[in-house]
Amino acid sequence: MGGSDFPASHDRGRGRIGIVGGGSIGVGWAIVFARAGLVTTVFEPDGGRRRVLLEEVEVRLGELDAFGLIDESPAEIVARLAVTGDLGEALDGAVHVQECAPESLPLKVDLFERMDGLADAATTLASSSSTMTVSGIAAELPGRSRCLLAHPGNPPYLIRVVELAPAPFTAPETVDSTRELFSSAGMLPIMVREEIDCLVFNRLQGALLREALCLVRDGVVAPGDLDLLVSEGLARRWSVIGPLAVAELNTRGGIAAHAGFMGRAYGRIGIERGQEDPWESDVVQRVAEDLESRFPPSCRDEQVLWRDRELMHLESERRRRSR
Repeated sequence: MGGSDFPASHDRGRGRIGIVGGGSIGVGWAIVFARAGLVTTVFEPDGGRRRVLLEEVEVRLGELDAFGLIDESPAEIVARLAVTGDLGEALDGAVHVQECAPESLPLKVDLFERMDGLADAATTLASSSSTMTVSGIAAELPGRSRCLLAHPGNPPYLIRVVELAPAPFTAPETVDSTRELFSSAGMLPIMVREEIDCLVFNRLQGALLREALCLVRDGVVAPGDLDLLVSEGLARRWSVIGPLAVAELNTRGGIAAHAGFMGRAYGRIGIERGQEDPWESDVVQRVAEDLESRFPPSCRDEQVLWRDRELMHLESERRRRSR
């Protein structure tokens, strides 16, 4: 299906999604929403891009189908998608609009001003931006209370986390309805409680990349060996549980004990890089209390066995595929 046609078998006014921008993130979100059964229209101003966008979606859905990751045929999912060069058409009747334009503040400010004027009053307006705040984008809009960031990992149809970052002016009901929408679409919403540059996903990624580049720069390790250490080491564990939970299960006594014998070393590394962030006892205690609620110390041995079995499952699958 091409042009700006809408699927005839669906109600245009019920549960529709508008996507603004048909690049890689826009395509990713289109797959997420259409796969979840939602009629979705992508606005893309470039005519050449519009002509190939649905073909690109079909290719990616074909890959997902080959791995058993979709419940319908690619054709059935693509039938829920339309592409248009008319912004108003993409927003017409949408309950949620996901902006996926390039990372240019003037461009996003202009788009949100236009979207605020075109979209229904109850429509949520979300930006996929990874480097801006919604305060920087939408603070001057009459409808700013329905605006927030919804930042995905890439590609969102494989990486399920989405960071929801409201501004102080974002209405609580906007946050609640957006969280519900993404959850129903199979995503895992992560609440970002304060507006910060680059959110959480990219701050964690950036911290690792900064240290990686420093280690390569200083001749400590070759780039290929560093990537191998992460993919075969840290990433293996992190694919099962996050870094805080790793520290909890790796050390008897949990993260508090881990902080006791590794905190000073981590602190020295930070100072070496010009950043003094000591492991403050109150923060460690707060994290420890959260971890103990998720990983009760009385069940530690069973939890460690569960972690190891998950890693064994991953290793077994990898060996099976390499035969």
